[in-house]
Parts: sequence; C-alpha cells; structure tokens
Amino acid sequence: MKSLILASALIALASSALADPVSLKLNPVDEDGRVTLGEIFDGAGMAASAFIAERAGPSVVLQAGQLQALALRNGLHWANPQGLRRVVVRQASAAPAPAASAASRVASRPGTTIPVLTYARNLATGDIIQPEDLVWSDIQAHQAPSGSPQDADLVIGLSARRPLRAGAAVGARDLASPQVIARNDMVEVSFVSGGIRLTVTGKATRDASLGESVPVMNTSSNRLIDAVATGPGRAVAGPASRNARAAAHTYASR
Repeated sequence: MKSLILASALIALASSALADPVSLKLNPVDEDGRVTLGEIFDGAGMAASAFIAERAGPSVVLQAGQLQALALRNGLHWANPQGLRRVVVRQASAAPAPAASAASRVASRPGTTIPVLTYARNLATGDIIQPEDLVWSDIQAHQAPSGSPQDADLVIGLSARRPLRAGAAVGARDLASPQVIARNDMVEVSFVSGGIRLTVTGKATRDASLGESVPVMNTSSNRLIDAVATGPGRAVAGPASRNARAAAHTYASR
C-alpha cells in the first residue's frame, strides 16, 4: 500500500513538472457562460479552449484546488503563488479595466475615473457578502475609498458592519468577519493548556464575530470568562485564545 501511495505521488509530481506553467489573469471573465482555461489563465496555449465550468449568473466561483486539478488534467500547471482559496470568473460586461495603482489615484486629475468594486444591491447589517453582491464600476478617482480591495475574493464571505447601499464603493471599514455568537446564546468555552482540556458552558454577554472577545457568564459560578469566539456557540479561553484571534484576522484579510 505504501508503495502504491508513493508511486501515485511520484506520478503527480512528474505530471506537474511536465505541465506548462500558467499564470492567473488579473480579472478572469467569460463572454458566453462557458468558462474555459484560456479565460482564466495566461499562457494556456492549446488548452485554452478546454471547457471547465458553466456560469449561470453574473459570476461563478471556482475552488482553487479544483481549478489546479483541472489545469493539470489539461497539461497546465498553476502554482497558485498567492495562496488563493477560490477564483471568481465574471461576465465580461461586468469586468473592470486594469486597476490603477495607489500612486496614480492620488495623482489623477479631476474627472478621472477608475474601476472599483461596488455593491450590486442594498445590504443590511450582518448580511454575508456573496459573489453576486459585487460588481466592478467606474467612479471618480477622488471618491474611491482608501484601501479599496482590488480582489473580490478578499470580500466574499465577510459580513456587513452596517447597512450598505447599491452602487457604493466597497471599503474595508464596511466589512467584518461574520457574527457567530449572539448575546444570551449558550456558548461552550474550551480551555486548553499543556495537553489539558477543560470545557464549561455559559451565556454570552454580547454579540461576537469570529475571533472577537466575548465575555461568557458561567451559569454555575456566575463568574465571567474572558473568551474568544471560534464558531457558532463555541469559544476558547486561555493561551488558545491568542491563536483564535490570529486565525480570524487571517480570514478577514484573505
């Protein structure tokens, strides 16, 4: 069995080595709803016309690992140097022109427009951003928010901090990790240290998003536990809470 696994690994490694390297296009788009490798990668060559997905709406989301496998099956190797989790392919009419650099935005003349991500519909506080909620629009350069994301993948999956109107430019301050605990929720708090794990159930005293601090009232002792939210109805306390905060920060800024 070990020999079989090793052989499979060697075959996969050899396939990657022989495949033609490709790079992901800045803003992948397609014209007719049939997504091909040539619409996603630069340098696809003979495999450019290979059909890999169908887009039924304004965009389709492809998992990065699945996309790598499909590319390799067609003789292409995408290293995914950015470590993307997924790739969004949009309808060509909704795609942006090449993004302006931060320096050119500052130096741009009055009346100059640049492409930025905007909201496709009105969003309520707490709504989770979906691919179809985003669209590229040209706006006046001086109206573009500072630090506006140029990659939709950085925004999808986050939640609205406040009501957001359709057509407004996406700003980092608009969004946060999704709320996973509500005030008065019963929460299981874990304390892990040195191989020892203790668990206690208490009541959340405030709302909390992933990675946020949430004081939990121990219903047995009526003492507050300083914990960090890790998921719906779950939190950690003690040394593990630092890792939970760091992991959530990575998720929110991916």
